[in-house]
Amino acid sequence: MCLAACSSQPELSSVDTAGSMEDKTIFLEEFIHYLKYPLIVYRREPAVERVMDFVAKFVTSFHNSDSEEEDEMDEENSPVNYLFNFLLQSHVANSMAVRFRVCQLIYKLLVNLPENALIDDDLFDKIHDAMLIRVTDRVPNVRIQAVLALARLQDPSDVNCPVTNVYLHLLENDVNAEVRRAVLSCIAPSARTLPKIVGRTKDVKELVRKLAYQVLAEKVHIRALTIAQRVNLLQLGLNDRSEAVKEIMQKKLLQSWLKYTEGNVLELLHRLDVENSPEVAVSALNAMFALSSVSELVEKCKNVDERKLIPLDTLSPENVLYWKALCEYFKSKGDEGEAALEQILPEPAVYVEYLLSYLRTLPVLSEEERADMTKIEDLMTKAFIGQQLIHIIGCLDTSEEGGRKRLLAVLQEILIMPNVPTSFISSLVEILLGIQKDDDRRILNVAEIISELREPIVTVDNPPDVAGSRRLQLKIAEVKVQLNESKQALEDSINAQDFSRASELKEKVAELEKLKAQLIKEAEEPELKEVRIEKNDPETLLKCLTMCNELLKHISLTKGLGGTLNEITQSLILPGITNVHPSVRNMAVLCIGCCALQNKDFAKRHLPLLLQISQLDEVKVKTSALNAVVDLLLLFGLEIFSKLDGAENPQNDPEEAEEPAETEESDSNKAAEEEAEKDASAVNGILTLFSEFLDSEIPEIRTETAEGLAKLMFSGRLISSKLLSRLILLWYNPVTEEDTKLRHCLGVFFPIFAYSCRTNQECFAEAFFPTLQTLFNAPASSPLADVDVSNVAELLVDLTRPSGLKQKSKTAPDYQISTVHDNLALKICNEIISDPTSPDVRVYAKSLCSLELSKELAKDLLPILDAVLEDVTDKVCTRAIEKVKMQLGDTKAPKVEVVASPGTSANAEQENAEGNQNDENDDVFEEQKPVKGRATRGGRLTLSLL
Repeated sequence: MCLAACSSQPELSSVDTAGSMEDKTIFLEEFIHYLKYPLIVYRREPAVERVMDFVAKFVTSFHNSDSEEEDEMDEENSPVNYLFNFLLQSHVANSMAVRFRVCQLIYKLLVNLPENALIDDDLFDKIHDAMLIRVTDRVPNVRIQAVLALARLQDPSDVNCPVTNVYLHLLENDVNAEVRRAVLSCIAPSARTLPKIVGRTKDVKELVRKLAYQVLAEKVHIRALTIAQRVNLLQLGLNDRSEAVKEIMQKKLLQSWLKYTEGNVLELLHRLDVENSPEVAVSALNAMFALSSVSELVEKCKNVDERKLIPLDTLSPENVLYWKALCEYFKSKGDEGEAALEQILPEPAVYVEYLLSYLRTLPVLSEEERADMTKIEDLMTKAFIGQQLIHIIGCLDTSEEGGRKRLLAVLQEILIMPNVPTSFISSLVEILLGIQKDDDRRILNVAEIISELREPIVTVDNPPDVAGSRRLQLKIAEVKVQLNESKQALEDSINAQDFSRASELKEKVAELEKLKAQLIKEAEEPELKEVRIEKNDPETLLKCLTMCNELLKHISLTKGLGGTLNEITQSLILPGITNVHPSVRNMAVLCIGCCALQNKDFAKRHLPLLLQISQLDEVKVKTSALNAVVDLLLLFGLEIFSKLDGAENPQNDPEEAEEPAETEESDSNKAAEEEAEKDASAVNGILTLFSEFLDSEIPEIRTETAEGLAKLMFSGRLISSKLLSRLILLWYNPVTEEDTKLRHCLGVFFPIFAYSCRTNQECFAEAFFPTLQTLFNAPASSPLADVDVSNVAELLVDLTRPSGLKQKSKTAPDYQISTVHDNLALKICNEIISDPTSPDVRVYAKSLCSLELSKELAKDLLPILDAVLEDVTDKVCTRAIEKVKMQLGDTKAPKVEVVASPGTSANAEQENAEGNQNDENDDVFEEQKPVKGRATRGGRLTLSLL
């Protein structure tokens, strides 16, 4: 639009006028003179922007308008070169407006030059060097225009291209999001730059992430990305917290990839390696499903035959995953989806027979075959297909009684099959228990399956019975004698022509022949019998324990441990704790944890065992035991450490009954005190154990412990300022930088816990000084020495703000007029007075300045502040304290400061104030509000995001 408007201006006629001028230098000098006026305007005024567009279009028109006179024209006096030389002389001006306009005009000139335009090598080098200088300008808008100007000067084929090097540096390190966006829009994708472009999908700014996905959709072929990159992009994009980014992922990148595969969804799934990342593939399918109606999706589902089944010989990981995802998508769509499901799924009875027929084809590899990777991969593929077919059962309509009964029967048959992999058991049992709602029936069904699986009926040979064999031989001999006699009698009757007698003898001979054959067969065949043999191999035990674990997770906590579950516990679960295979031990620990949740006495008896396992076993088993302990503390509280009622109390002696009542009362009080001391000692012991786990070198143990403590504190089961201090230090510790789960968990826990009630804020206030003292005293060799103490203090101040408390907490009975910050201010002043020359005083003074203080505190705090000013000599501290005094005098609360993320300086969070106007970039990017964040990777979750 802007260019079209410019073309109608009368100045364009100057092209011919300038060509007819005898002295073109005079014209160019006058042209530059008037150009200087808009060059000093920094604001993006529409009139100035139109002038810039006109200048670029006007000057570059000389480059291709008079090619015949090009040889005659002095190269240096050509309008393009003349203007370039002027701009290159001005790019170092002190005025940021001039630098900005110079870079902008150079960019527009280069853009308006034709693709086949040739620039003098010296001029090219000058532009190149000047813009490389300007990309380091302190004003973000200047850097943006310099980045845009360098776009046509980069050489992707050159490994050492300076422009590409600068682009990569800015993309990773520039603190301004608009600069990073400009680089993304200009950088040419190559084997070297592609990983950096993909990395910007993790940028803290929404607009940068959005543009990164857009660039990948428009400029990068799916084949240029590795499978890991494709999966990672889908996982990040479809789960992004920004709806705009999700939309770009759904409507741009996914559709671009689908276009590269010619619309073949199964081919796209094949490029995503669905066997190793089924969740991501399902998320991608759901995103594609959302763009089509239910009726369109039914028409596109061409994999099923007239039976509404995929033929067994055509099953593949891609088509079965697509079928499963489509069924689950339809099921989530309510009545419309239910109607669509009937068109792509058969009746339950038909489907389970289909599933059973497929699972029967699963092979059982021998020891030799397990060494063949091809056979292992083939088995894994078949197992994946079977797993997806099992998931489809959840989409079947089980409202009809006959189909439900057949489904339950087939599920039980499948669970007993020896060739069914252990990985199927959990899903199968979950479906079984979901159909069977009664807890008693659930327990009975699972117990029967466990019995059949662990003690199957097998046929064995009976040991040879000598006496019985002798009797059988004698009987055979006797029959042979009778047979010979009957044959002789038959022959005699025939000779005597006694045919009636011959007929009887003939029948008798036939019977004796039959009896003889039967006896001979019995003598030759070994005697077999059916017996139950107990199986204790790891695979069988793991299957049984998995069933038990799923059962315990599904039954109600009020059900308790009945006779059947007690029997399973004694015969299966407890022996599994000592099994040599870690997977069996781990599942046994999970089962013990679930059993303990059902019965408090059981929990008390086995809690020491769980604690011992959490310290001695392998990492996976340790974490399972630790989680079980945390679950028990959440359900029963710390009282679980008390002794069982009457468990260790001796029986009353008749002589003791005659003692005076005072002696009995004294003894009982003494015993109660000893019992309380033992309980306290046990509680302290487990807290000490948790504290040791926080120092563990194993990330999994450290993370699970921190998460468990956060749950206990948030639920009110445990309040400890010391442990809270440990969690804060753990969050800031550089050692945990790669523990994403740990940092996310604590980053969410701190504000929610602090702002829920005043008591929790007081706990943070109690942790204030111990936490800071630990950091102050950290030796240089400790990772904590690298932590920004000021940032930690800012976090604690922010978490204890009275304004952050929930409204209902302010009306609670324990709410006091004196706030947590008021009390903290007095303590900070006392700490400063205790050692006014300490270098730590600056942190305390800065924290004091950030507190929200009440009006009522002024009369008590001002005299103390005066005393502090008398002792403190540091000017920074003095100014901070004077500011506090001024605030108290004006009765105005200080402004709330944004807490920077751990490990990031506050300066890195600030945009350059000079020239930082986002609305001035609307010629390159659409105008949108920026999202708070920063460009650094691997940082912690800031409070502004929680």
